[in-house]
Amino acid sequence: MKYDVVFEEQPEGGYTALVPSLPGCVSEGDTFEEAKKNISDAIKLYLEDMEADGEEIPEDKGSVFVGQIEINRKPLASA
Repeated sequence: MKYDVVFEEQPEGGYTALVPSLPGCVSEGDTFEEAKKNISDAIKLYLEDMEADGEEIPEDKGSVFVGQIEINRKPLASA
């Protein structure tokens, strides 16, 4: 099984990883490689818990899109 994972570099260092198709499945790591390993472990545990609870294992929706939007705004006037 494959799941889309969103990785976000944190300003204080390290990475956060989340799986949009598995609500609440989040992990982190000090390096990108560590975050990848940790989220892989988290996905496995998440799916094992679902299976143990008799829940249906969700398929990845493949609907993650990342883009940028430019915002043009005027600075606030100073008093």
